Amino acid sequence: MTGKLLEMRGITKTFPGVRALDDVSLSVAEGEIHALVGENGAGKSTLMKVLSGVYPHGSYEGQILVDGAEQRFRGIRDSEAAGIAIIHQELALVPTLSIAENLFLGHERARGGVIDRTRTREEATRLLARVGLRENPGTRVGSLGLGKQQLVEIAKALAKKVRLLILDEPTSSLNERDSEALLDLLEDLKRKGVASILISHKLNEIARVADRITVLRDGASVSTIEAGGAPVSEDRIIRDMVGRALTDRYPPRTPRIGKVLMEVRDWTVAHPTDPDRLAVDGVSFDVRAGEVLGIAGLMGAGRTELAMSLFGRAWGKKTSGTVRIEGREADTSTVRRAVEAGLAYVTEDRKQYGLVLDETIRRNVPLANLAGISSGGVLDEARELSVAREYRDKLRIKCSSVAQEAVNLSGGNQQKVVLSKWLFADPKVLILDEPTRGIDVGAKYEIYAIIAELAAQGRAVVVISSEMPELLGITDRIHVMNEGRFVAEMPVADASQERIMAAILRSGQSASARVRTPAPAA
Repeated sequence: MTGKLLEMRGITKTFPGVRALDDVSLSVAEGEIHALVGENGAGKSTLMKVLSGVYPHGSYEGQILVDGAEQRFRGIRDSEAAGIAIIHQELALVPTLSIAENLFLGHERARGGVIDRTRTREEATRLLARVGLRENPGTRVGSLGLGKQQLVEIAKALAKKVRLLILDEPTSSLNERDSEALLDLLEDLKRKGVASILISHKLNEIARVADRITVLRDGASVSTIEAGGAPVSEDRIIRDMVGRALTDRYPPRTPRIGKVLMEVRDWTVAHPTDPDRLAVDGVSFDVRAGEVLGIAGLMGAGRTELAMSLFGRAWGKKTSGTVRIEGREADTSTVRRAVEAGLAYVTEDRKQYGLVLDETIRRNVPLANLAGISSGGVLDEARELSVAREYRDKLRIKCSSVAQEAVNLSGGNQQKVVLSKWLFADPKVLILDEPTRGIDVGAKYEIYAIIAELAAQGRAVVVISSEMPELLGITDRIHVMNEGRFVAEMPVADASQERIMAAILRSGQSASARVRTPAPAA
Protein backbone atom coordinates (compact mmCIF):
# COMPACT_ATOMS: atom_id res chain seq x y z
CA MET A 1 0.00 0.00 0.00
CA THR A 2 1.17 3.51 -0.77
CA GLY A 3 -0.49 6.90 -0.24
CA LYS A 4 -3.94 7.64 1.11
CA LEU A 5 -6.51 7.47 -1.69
CA LEU A 6 -9.71 8.15 0.25
CA GLU A 7 -10.66 9.85 3.50
CA MET A 8 -14.16 10.14 4.89
CA ARG A 9 -14.23 12.45 7.91
CA GLY A 10 -17.03 12.78 10.45
CA ILE A 11 -19.82 11.52 8.18
CA THR A 12 -23.24 11.94 9.79
CA LYS A 13 -26.43 11.03 7.94
CA THR A 14 -29.92 11.43 9.38
CA PHE A 15 -33.26 10.17 8.12
CA PRO A 16 -36.57 11.23 9.71
CA GLY A 17 -36.36 9.98 13.28
CA VAL A 18 -33.20 7.92 12.70
CA ARG A 19 -29.49 8.79 12.82
CA ALA A 20 -28.11 6.21 10.38
CA LEU A 21 -24.48 7.41 10.59
CA ASP A 22 -22.93 9.20 13.55
CA ASP A 23 -19.53 10.86 13.00
CA VAL A 24 -18.07 7.95 10.97
CA SER A 25 -14.53 8.20 9.62
CA LEU A 26 -12.85 5.86 7.15
CA SER A 27 -9.64 5.91 5.12
CA VAL A 28 -8.44 3.69 2.27
CA ALA A 29 -4.92 3.58 0.84
CA GLU A 30 -4.05 3.00 -2.80
CA GLY A 31 -4.08 -0.71 -3.60
CA GLU A 32 -5.70 -1.64 -0.28
CA ILE A 33 -8.51 -4.14 0.30
CA HIS A 34 -10.47 -2.59 3.15
CA ALA A 35 -13.30 -4.66 4.65
CA LEU A 36 -16.37 -2.99 6.12
CA VAL A 37 -18.36 -5.18 8.51
CA GLY A 38 -21.24 -4.80 10.92
CA GLU A 39 -24.68 -6.11 11.70
CA ASN A 40 -27.56 -5.40 9.33
CA GLY A 41 -28.63 -1.83 9.98
CA ALA A 42 -25.18 -0.81 11.25
CA GLY A 43 -24.84 1.79 8.48
CA LYS A 44 -22.49 0.09 5.99
CA SER A 45 -24.65 0.54 2.89
CA THR A 46 -25.63 4.08 3.92
CA LEU A 47 -21.95 5.04 4.23
CA MET A 48 -21.19 3.62 0.78
CA LYS A 49 -24.18 5.44 -0.73
CA VAL A 50 -22.74 8.68 0.64
CA LEU A 51 -19.36 7.83 -0.88
CA SER A 52 -20.77 6.85 -4.28
CA GLY A 53 -22.98 9.94 -4.63
CA VAL A 54 -26.32 8.16 -4.20
CA TYR A 55 -26.79 10.52 -1.23
CA PRO A 56 -25.42 13.78 -2.67
CA HIS A 57 -23.35 16.45 -0.95
CA GLY A 58 -25.59 18.54 1.27
CA SER A 59 -27.71 15.58 2.41
CA TYR A 60 -25.10 14.60 5.03
CA GLU A 61 -22.52 16.22 7.29
CA GLY A 62 -18.77 15.63 7.03
CA GLN A 63 -16.11 15.57 4.32
CA ILE A 64 -15.01 13.23 1.53
CA LEU A 65 -11.43 13.64 0.26
CA VAL A 66 -9.83 11.88 -2.71
CA ASP A 67 -6.06 12.32 -3.05
CA GLY A 68 -6.35 14.98 -0.31
CA ALA A 69 -8.83 17.16 -2.23
CA GLU A 70 -12.37 17.60 -0.92
CA GLN A 71 -15.09 16.17 -3.14
CA ARG A 72 -18.74 17.29 -3.31
CA PHE A 73 -20.44 14.55 -5.29
CA ARG A 74 -23.84 15.59 -6.64
CA GLY A 75 -24.54 12.11 -7.99
CA ILE A 76 -23.09 8.79 -9.11
CA ARG A 77 -21.49 10.27 -12.25
CA ASP A 78 -19.42 12.64 -10.10
CA SER A 79 -18.06 9.78 -7.96
CA GLU A 80 -17.32 7.73 -11.06
CA ALA A 81 -15.40 10.68 -12.52
CA ALA A 82 -13.25 10.57 -9.37
CA GLY A 83 -12.52 6.88 -9.98
CA ILE A 84 -15.04 5.39 -7.51
CA ALA A 85 -17.48 2.68 -8.61
CA ILE A 86 -19.99 0.69 -6.56
CA ILE A 87 -21.28 -2.81 -7.33
CA HIS A 88 -24.51 -3.44 -5.47
CA GLN A 89 -25.69 -6.81 -4.15
CA GLU A 90 -28.46 -6.73 -6.78
CA LEU A 91 -26.49 -6.50 -10.01
CA ALA A 92 -27.23 -3.57 -12.34
CA LEU A 93 -26.98 -5.46 -15.63
CA VAL A 94 -29.51 -5.66 -18.46
CA PRO A 95 -29.97 -9.41 -19.06
CA THR A 96 -31.28 -9.02 -22.62
CA LEU A 97 -28.21 -7.05 -23.79
CA SER A 98 -24.81 -8.47 -24.67
CA ILE A 99 -21.77 -8.31 -22.41
CA ALA A 100 -20.22 -5.58 -24.56
CA GLU A 101 -23.41 -3.51 -24.55
CA ASN A 102 -23.61 -3.76 -20.77
CA LEU A 103 -19.95 -2.81 -20.29
CA PHE A 104 -20.36 0.53 -22.03
CA LEU A 105 -24.01 1.30 -21.27
CA GLY A 106 -24.19 5.07 -20.79
CA HIS A 107 -20.55 5.38 -21.95
CA GLU A 108 -20.94 4.00 -25.47
CA ARG A 109 -17.93 3.86 -27.79
CA ALA A 110 -19.17 5.93 -30.71
CA ARG A 111 -17.93 7.90 -33.69
CA GLY A 112 -20.02 10.68 -35.22
CA GLY A 113 -22.99 9.70 -33.06
CA VAL A 114 -22.91 6.08 -34.28
CA ILE A 115 -21.75 3.20 -32.07
CA ASP A 116 -18.34 1.92 -33.19
CA ARG A 117 -18.93 -1.83 -32.93
CA THR A 118 -15.37 -2.81 -33.79
CA ARG A 119 -13.91 -0.61 -31.04
CA THR A 120 -16.62 -1.74 -28.61
CA ARG A 121 -15.77 -5.40 -29.23
CA GLU A 122 -12.00 -4.86 -28.99
CA GLU A 123 -12.22 -2.90 -25.72
CA ALA A 124 -14.72 -5.40 -24.28
CA THR A 125 -12.36 -8.28 -25.08
CA ARG A 126 -9.48 -6.53 -23.25
CA LEU A 127 -11.66 -5.79 -20.20
CA LEU A 128 -12.95 -9.36 -20.02
CA ALA A 129 -9.37 -10.63 -20.15
CA ARG A 130 -8.52 -8.38 -17.15
CA VAL A 131 -11.17 -10.08 -15.02
CA GLY A 132 -10.41 -13.58 -16.32
CA LEU A 133 -13.51 -14.08 -18.49
CA ARG A 134 -13.15 -15.84 -21.83
CA GLU A 135 -16.75 -15.23 -22.92
CA ASN A 136 -17.58 -13.82 -26.34
CA PRO A 137 -18.42 -10.08 -25.87
CA GLY A 138 -21.57 -10.69 -27.90
CA THR A 139 -22.93 -13.21 -25.37
CA ARG A 140 -26.25 -12.23 -23.81
CA VAL A 141 -25.70 -11.43 -20.11
CA GLY A 142 -28.86 -13.29 -19.06
CA SER A 143 -27.30 -16.57 -20.22
CA LEU A 144 -24.39 -16.23 -17.76
CA GLY A 145 -24.23 -17.61 -14.25
CA LEU A 146 -24.13 -15.25 -11.27
CA GLY A 147 -20.37 -15.66 -10.81
CA LYS A 148 -19.66 -14.53 -14.36
CA GLN A 149 -22.18 -11.70 -14.07
CA GLN A 150 -20.25 -10.41 -11.04
CA LEU A 151 -17.08 -10.37 -13.16
CA VAL A 152 -18.92 -8.48 -15.90
CA GLU A 153 -19.91 -5.86 -13.29
CA ILE A 154 -16.27 -5.48 -12.27
CA ALA A 155 -15.18 -5.22 -15.91
CA LYS A 156 -17.86 -2.53 -16.34
CA ALA A 157 -16.30 -0.61 -13.45
CA LEU A 158 -12.81 -1.01 -14.93
CA ALA A 159 -14.12 0.49 -18.18
CA LYS A 160 -14.66 3.71 -16.21
CA LYS A 161 -11.01 3.76 -15.07
CA VAL A 162 -11.91 2.85 -11.51
CA ARG A 163 -9.39 3.43 -8.71
CA LEU A 164 -11.63 2.40 -5.81
CA LEU A 165 -14.10 -0.45 -6.19
CA ILE A 166 -16.93 -0.83 -3.65
CA LEU A 167 -18.43 -4.33 -3.49
CA ASP A 168 -21.59 -4.91 -1.41
CA GLU A 169 -21.93 -8.60 -0.45
CA PRO A 170 -20.37 -9.73 -3.76
CA THR A 171 -20.25 -13.44 -2.87
CA SER A 172 -23.63 -13.80 -1.13
CA SER A 173 -25.17 -15.57 -4.16
CA LEU A 174 -22.03 -17.35 -5.38
CA ASN A 175 -20.89 -20.90 -4.86
CA GLU A 176 -17.53 -21.60 -3.24
CA ARG A 177 -15.58 -21.86 -6.51
CA ASP A 178 -16.95 -18.58 -7.93
CA SER A 179 -16.36 -16.86 -4.57
CA GLU A 180 -12.72 -17.94 -4.62
CA ALA A 181 -12.31 -16.67 -8.18
CA LEU A 182 -13.76 -13.28 -7.21
CA LEU A 183 -11.46 -12.92 -4.20
CA ASP A 184 -8.47 -13.89 -6.36
CA LEU A 185 -9.46 -11.12 -8.79
CA LEU A 186 -9.60 -8.53 -6.00
CA GLU A 187 -6.08 -9.51 -4.94
CA ASP A 188 -4.91 -9.26 -8.57
CA LEU A 189 -6.47 -5.79 -8.92
CA LYS A 190 -4.79 -4.81 -5.65
CA ARG A 191 -1.39 -5.70 -7.13
CA LYS A 192 -2.25 -3.37 -10.05
CA GLY A 193 -3.07 -0.49 -7.69
CA VAL A 194 -6.89 -0.75 -7.62
CA ALA A 195 -8.26 -0.39 -4.07
CA SER A 196 -11.43 -2.13 -2.85
CA ILE A 197 -13.94 -1.68 -0.07
CA LEU A 198 -15.46 -5.09 0.60
CA ILE A 199 -18.75 -5.35 2.52
CA SER A 200 -19.36 -8.94 3.57
CA HIS A 201 -20.82 -11.07 6.34
CA LYS A 202 -18.50 -13.95 5.43
CA LEU A 203 -15.76 -13.45 7.99
CA ASN A 204 -13.54 -16.21 6.58
CA GLU A 205 -13.38 -14.37 3.24
CA ILE A 206 -12.59 -11.08 4.95
CA ALA A 207 -9.83 -12.68 7.01
CA ARG A 208 -8.33 -14.07 3.80
CA VAL A 209 -8.07 -10.90 1.69
CA ALA A 210 -8.47 -7.78 3.85
CA ASP A 211 -5.56 -5.49 4.75
CA ARG A 212 -7.71 -3.60 7.28
CA ILE A 213 -11.18 -4.15 8.72
CA THR A 214 -13.46 -1.35 9.91
CA VAL A 215 -16.34 -2.38 12.17
CA LEU A 216 -19.56 -0.33 12.32
CA ARG A 217 -22.14 -0.71 15.07
CA ASP A 218 -25.36 1.31 15.41
CA GLY A 219 -24.17 3.86 12.84
CA ALA A 220 -20.78 4.53 14.48
CA SER A 221 -17.29 3.26 13.68
CA VAL A 222 -16.23 1.00 16.57
CA SER A 223 -12.77 -0.11 15.48
CA THR A 224 -10.33 -0.48 12.61
CA ILE A 225 -8.31 -3.69 12.78
CA GLU A 226 -4.98 -4.17 11.03
CA ALA A 227 -5.26 -7.49 9.20
CA GLY A 228 -2.26 -7.50 6.89
CA GLY A 229 0.03 -9.39 9.26
CA ALA A 230 -1.11 -12.02 11.76
CA PRO A 231 -4.52 -13.67 11.20
CA VAL A 232 -7.44 -11.79 12.78
CA SER A 233 -9.64 -13.70 15.18
CA GLU A 234 -13.23 -14.00 13.93
CA ASP A 235 -14.32 -13.83 17.58
CA ARG A 236 -12.67 -10.39 17.86
CA ILE A 237 -14.60 -9.13 14.81
CA ILE A 238 -17.88 -10.56 16.11
CA ARG A 239 -17.36 -9.01 19.55
CA ASP A 240 -16.89 -5.57 17.98
CA MET A 241 -19.87 -6.09 15.64
CA VAL A 242 -22.45 -7.14 18.22
CA GLY A 243 -20.98 -5.52 21.34
CA ARG A 244 -20.61 -8.83 23.11
CA ALA A 245 -18.91 -12.20 22.68
CA LEU A 246 -20.87 -14.96 20.94
CA THR A 247 -19.74 -18.07 22.79
CA ASP A 248 -21.53 -20.29 20.25
CA ARG A 249 -22.40 -19.64 16.61
CA TYR A 250 -25.39 -22.00 16.87
CA PRO A 251 -27.95 -22.20 19.71
CA PRO A 252 -27.86 -25.35 21.87
CA ARG A 253 -30.58 -27.84 20.98
CA THR A 254 -31.69 -31.29 22.13
CA PRO A 255 -33.58 -32.89 19.20
CA ARG A 256 -36.85 -34.68 19.98
CA ILE A 257 -37.59 -36.39 16.68
CA GLY A 258 -40.96 -38.06 16.20
CA LYS A 259 -42.95 -39.69 13.42
CA VAL A 260 -42.59 -38.97 9.72
CA LEU A 261 -44.48 -35.79 8.83
CA MET A 262 -43.72 -35.54 5.10
CA GLU A 263 -42.74 -38.19 2.55
CA VAL A 264 -41.70 -37.38 -1.01
CA ARG A 265 -41.41 -40.25 -3.49
CA ASP A 266 -39.94 -40.31 -7.02
CA TRP A 267 -40.20 -36.54 -7.47
CA THR A 268 -39.23 -35.62 -11.03
CA VAL A 269 -39.34 -32.18 -12.63
CA ALA A 270 -38.43 -31.07 -16.15
CA HIS A 271 -36.82 -27.72 -16.92
CA PRO A 272 -39.50 -25.12 -17.87
CA THR A 273 -37.84 -24.15 -21.18
CA ASP A 274 -36.28 -27.53 -22.02
CA PRO A 275 -38.76 -30.28 -21.20
CA ASP A 276 -36.27 -32.99 -22.18
CA ARG A 277 -33.89 -31.91 -19.40
CA LEU A 278 -34.62 -33.12 -15.87
CA ALA A 279 -33.78 -30.58 -13.18
CA VAL A 280 -35.01 -32.94 -10.43
CA ASP A 281 -34.60 -36.63 -11.20
CA GLY A 282 -36.46 -39.20 -9.10
CA VAL A 283 -35.83 -37.67 -5.67
CA SER A 284 -37.25 -39.44 -2.60
CA PHE A 285 -36.92 -38.39 1.03
CA ASP A 286 -38.83 -37.96 4.27
CA VAL A 287 -38.64 -35.53 7.19
CA ARG A 288 -39.90 -36.14 10.72
CA ALA A 289 -41.64 -34.08 13.37
CA GLY A 290 -39.05 -32.16 15.40
CA GLU A 291 -36.33 -32.75 12.80
CA VAL A 292 -34.19 -30.22 10.95
CA LEU A 293 -33.20 -31.80 7.63
CA GLY A 294 -30.43 -30.18 5.58
CA ILE A 295 -30.00 -30.28 1.81
CA ALA A 296 -26.44 -29.60 0.66
CA GLY A 297 -25.14 -29.14 -2.86
CA LEU A 298 -23.41 -26.78 -5.22
CA MET A 299 -25.26 -24.05 -7.08
CA GLY A 300 -27.21 -25.61 -9.93
CA ALA A 301 -27.62 -28.95 -8.14
CA GLY A 302 -31.42 -28.62 -8.23
CA ARG A 303 -32.12 -27.76 -4.59
CA THR A 304 -34.23 -24.63 -5.18
CA GLU A 305 -35.94 -26.29 -8.14
CA LEU A 306 -36.92 -29.19 -5.85
CA ALA A 307 -38.28 -26.84 -3.18
CA MET A 308 -40.25 -24.62 -5.57
CA SER A 309 -41.74 -27.55 -7.45
CA LEU A 310 -42.89 -29.16 -4.20
CA PHE A 311 -44.48 -25.89 -3.15
CA GLY A 312 -47.40 -25.57 -5.56
CA ARG A 313 -45.36 -26.58 -8.61
CA ALA A 314 -44.06 -23.01 -8.70
CA TRP A 315 -41.17 -24.09 -10.95
CA GLY A 316 -40.74 -26.54 -13.81
CA LYS A 317 -42.86 -28.69 -16.13
CA LYS A 318 -44.01 -32.32 -16.34
CA THR A 319 -43.82 -32.68 -12.56
CA SER A 320 -44.48 -36.19 -11.28
CA GLY A 321 -44.21 -38.06 -7.98
CA THR A 322 -46.16 -38.12 -4.73
CA VAL A 323 -46.15 -36.08 -1.51
CA ARG A 324 -47.63 -37.43 1.72
CA ILE A 325 -48.16 -35.26 4.79
CA GLU A 326 -49.08 -37.03 8.02
CA GLY A 327 -49.53 -40.27 6.06
CA ARG A 328 -52.09 -38.92 3.61
CA GLU A 329 -51.39 -38.04 -0.01
CA ALA A 330 -51.28 -34.25 -0.27
CA ASP A 331 -52.38 -32.13 -3.20
CA THR A 332 -49.59 -29.59 -3.71
CA SER A 333 -50.47 -28.78 -7.32
CA THR A 334 -50.98 -25.08 -6.57
CA VAL A 335 -49.54 -22.74 -3.94
CA ARG A 336 -52.93 -22.40 -2.26
CA ARG A 337 -53.33 -26.19 -2.05
CA ALA A 338 -49.77 -26.65 -0.80
CA VAL A 339 -50.44 -24.13 2.01
CA GLU A 340 -53.74 -25.83 2.86
CA ALA A 341 -51.88 -29.18 3.02
CA GLY A 342 -49.55 -27.72 5.68
CA LEU A 343 -46.51 -26.80 3.58
CA ALA A 344 -44.63 -23.47 3.67
CA TYR A 345 -41.69 -22.26 1.58
CA VAL A 346 -39.38 -19.40 2.55
CA THR A 347 -37.74 -18.33 -0.72
CA GLU A 348 -34.04 -17.59 -1.17
CA ASP A 349 -34.98 -14.23 -2.74
CA ARG A 350 -36.96 -12.47 0.00
CA LYS A 351 -37.01 -9.12 -1.81
CA GLN A 352 -38.52 -10.39 -5.05
CA TYR A 353 -40.70 -13.27 -3.88
CA GLY A 354 -40.96 -13.14 -0.09
CA LEU A 355 -42.18 -9.61 0.63
CA VAL A 356 -44.26 -6.77 -0.76
CA LEU A 357 -41.47 -4.28 -0.17
CA ASP A 358 -43.49 -1.09 -0.39
CA GLU A 359 -46.06 -2.42 2.07
CA THR A 360 -45.84 -2.29 5.86
CA ILE A 361 -44.93 -5.05 8.29
CA ARG A 362 -48.59 -5.00 9.32
CA ARG A 363 -49.69 -5.82 5.76
CA ASN A 364 -46.94 -8.38 5.03
CA VAL A 365 -47.26 -10.62 8.10
CA PRO A 366 -50.81 -11.97 7.45
CA LEU A 367 -50.46 -12.40 3.66
CA ALA A 368 -50.26 -16.22 3.69
CA ASN A 369 -53.31 -16.55 5.93
CA LEU A 370 -55.78 -13.75 5.18
CA ALA A 371 -58.61 -15.95 6.45
CA GLY A 372 -56.99 -15.68 9.88
CA ILE A 373 -57.64 -11.93 10.01
CA SER A 374 -61.00 -11.89 8.24
CA SER A 375 -64.60 -12.40 9.20
CA GLY A 376 -67.17 -13.21 6.54
CA GLY A 377 -64.67 -12.27 3.86
CA VAL A 378 -64.06 -8.82 5.37
CA LEU A 379 -60.64 -7.82 6.71
CA ASP A 380 -60.56 -7.21 10.46
CA GLU A 381 -58.04 -4.37 10.77
CA ALA A 382 -57.83 -4.66 14.56
CA ARG A 383 -56.96 -8.36 14.22
CA GLU A 384 -54.42 -7.55 11.48
CA LEU A 385 -52.70 -5.05 13.76
CA SER A 386 -52.76 -7.47 16.70
CA VAL A 387 -51.20 -10.29 14.64
CA ALA A 388 -48.45 -8.01 13.27
CA ARG A 389 -47.55 -6.82 16.77
CA GLU A 390 -47.62 -10.39 18.12
CA TYR A 391 -45.08 -11.62 15.56
CA ARG A 392 -42.98 -8.47 15.86
CA ASP A 393 -42.58 -9.31 19.55
CA LYS A 394 -42.21 -13.09 19.10
CA LEU A 395 -39.46 -12.83 16.48
CA ARG A 396 -37.94 -9.61 17.91
CA ILE A 397 -38.29 -7.66 14.67
CA LYS A 398 -36.42 -4.37 15.06
CA CYS A 399 -38.59 -1.60 13.63
CA SER A 400 -40.01 1.79 14.53
CA SER A 401 -43.51 0.25 14.45
CA VAL A 402 -45.49 -2.31 12.44
CA ALA A 403 -46.37 0.62 10.16
CA GLN A 404 -42.77 0.65 8.87
CA GLU A 405 -42.40 -0.43 5.24
CA ALA A 406 -40.53 -3.69 4.63
CA VAL A 407 -38.14 -2.01 2.18
CA ASN A 408 -36.66 0.06 5.02
CA LEU A 409 -35.84 -2.92 7.25
CA SER A 410 -32.41 -4.55 7.49
CA GLY A 411 -31.93 -7.91 5.75
CA GLY A 412 -32.22 -9.88 8.98
CA ASN A 413 -35.45 -8.16 9.97
CA GLN A 414 -36.88 -8.60 6.48
CA GLN A 415 -36.22 -12.32 6.85
CA LYS A 416 -38.03 -12.35 10.19
CA VAL A 417 -41.07 -10.75 8.52
CA VAL A 418 -41.04 -13.51 5.86
CA LEU A 419 -40.84 -16.16 8.59
CA SER A 420 -43.67 -14.44 10.47
CA LYS A 421 -45.83 -14.58 7.35
CA TRP A 422 -45.45 -18.34 7.11
CA LEU A 423 -45.65 -19.04 10.84
CA PHE A 424 -49.03 -17.30 10.95
CA ALA A 425 -50.19 -19.82 8.32
CA ASP A 426 -49.40 -22.55 10.93
CA PRO A 427 -47.59 -25.03 8.62
CA LYS A 428 -46.59 -28.56 9.55
CA VAL A 429 -43.53 -28.53 7.27
CA LEU A 430 -41.34 -25.51 6.47
CA ILE A 431 -38.82 -25.45 3.63
CA LEU A 432 -36.26 -22.69 4.22
CA ASP A 433 -34.16 -21.86 1.15
CA GLU A 434 -30.91 -20.04 2.08
CA PRO A 435 -32.56 -18.60 5.23
CA THR A 436 -29.53 -16.55 6.33
CA ARG A 437 -28.26 -15.28 2.98
CA GLY A 438 -26.97 -11.71 3.21
CA ILE A 439 -27.54 -11.24 6.94
CA ASP A 440 -25.03 -10.67 9.71
CA VAL A 441 -23.73 -13.08 12.32
CA GLY A 442 -25.93 -11.73 15.13
CA ALA A 443 -29.11 -11.93 13.04
CA LYS A 444 -28.08 -15.40 11.84
CA TYR A 445 -28.01 -16.62 15.43
CA GLU A 446 -31.56 -15.32 15.93
CA ILE A 447 -32.76 -17.13 12.78
CA TYR A 448 -31.09 -20.34 13.99
CA ALA A 449 -32.87 -19.95 17.34
CA ILE A 450 -36.21 -19.60 15.50
CA ILE A 451 -35.47 -22.77 13.50
CA ALA A 452 -34.65 -24.64 16.73
CA GLU A 453 -37.90 -23.41 18.31
CA LEU A 454 -39.93 -24.54 15.28
CA ALA A 455 -38.45 -28.02 15.57
CA ALA A 456 -39.12 -28.04 19.34
CA GLN A 457 -42.79 -27.30 18.56
CA GLY A 458 -42.92 -30.56 16.58
CA ARG A 459 -42.79 -29.07 13.11
CA ALA A 460 -40.55 -30.52 10.39
CA VAL A 461 -37.98 -28.11 8.95
CA VAL A 462 -36.02 -28.53 5.70
CA VAL A 463 -33.03 -26.17 5.33
CA ILE A 464 -31.33 -25.59 1.98
CA SER A 465 -28.00 -23.81 2.41
CA SER A 466 -24.80 -23.20 0.48
CA GLU A 467 -22.93 -22.62 3.76
CA MET A 468 -21.79 -26.05 4.88
CA PRO A 469 -20.83 -24.95 8.44
CA GLU A 470 -24.42 -23.72 8.81
CA LEU A 471 -25.86 -27.10 7.80
CA LEU A 472 -23.43 -28.89 10.12
CA GLY A 473 -24.35 -26.54 12.97
CA ILE A 474 -28.17 -26.59 12.88
CA THR A 475 -29.42 -29.80 11.21
CA ASP A 476 -29.95 -33.38 12.39
CA ARG A 477 -29.48 -35.12 9.04
CA ILE A 478 -28.15 -34.05 5.64
CA HIS A 479 -29.04 -35.10 2.10
CA VAL A 480 -26.44 -34.23 -0.56
CA MET A 481 -27.81 -33.22 -3.96
CA ASN A 482 -25.99 -33.13 -7.29
CA GLU A 483 -27.26 -32.85 -10.86
CA GLY A 484 -30.88 -33.16 -9.79
CA ARG A 485 -30.44 -36.27 -7.64
CA PHE A 486 -29.88 -37.08 -3.98
CA VAL A 487 -26.47 -38.75 -3.99
CA ALA A 488 -25.77 -39.24 -0.28
CA GLU A 489 -27.47 -39.15 3.11
CA MET A 490 -25.74 -38.87 6.48
CA PRO A 491 -26.59 -38.04 10.10
CA VAL A 492 -25.01 -34.73 11.05
CA ALA A 493 -22.86 -36.50 13.66
CA ASP A 494 -21.09 -38.32 10.82
CA ALA A 495 -21.03 -35.40 8.37
CA SER A 496 -18.21 -33.04 7.48
CA GLN A 497 -17.48 -30.58 4.70
CA GLU A 498 -14.99 -33.08 3.27
CA ARG A 499 -17.53 -35.94 3.23
CA ILE A 500 -20.17 -33.75 1.59
CA MET A 501 -17.78 -32.55 -1.14
CA ALA A 502 -16.49 -36.08 -1.69
CA ALA A 503 -20.07 -37.29 -2.26
CA ILE A 504 -20.66 -34.50 -4.80
CA LEU A 505 -17.43 -35.21 -6.67
CA ARG A 506 -17.96 -39.00 -6.72
CA SER A 507 -21.49 -38.60 -8.07
CA GLY A 508 -20.26 -36.18 -10.75
CA GLN A 509 -17.64 -38.69 -11.91
CA SER A 510 -20.23 -41.48 -11.99
CA ALA A 511 -22.58 -39.35 -14.07
CA SER A 512 -19.77 -38.52 -16.52
CA ALA A 513 -18.89 -42.19 -16.81
CA ARG A 514 -22.52 -43.04 -17.57
CA VAL A 515 -22.63 -40.40 -20.29
CA ARG A 516 -19.33 -41.49 -21.85
CA THR A 517 -20.07 -45.24 -21.84
CA PRO A 518 -20.99 -46.17 -25.42
CA ALA A 519 -24.01 -48.36 -26.10
CA PRO A 520 -23.12 -52.00 -26.89
CA ALA A 521 -22.94 -52.91 -30.55
CA ALA A 522 -26.08 -54.47 -31.98
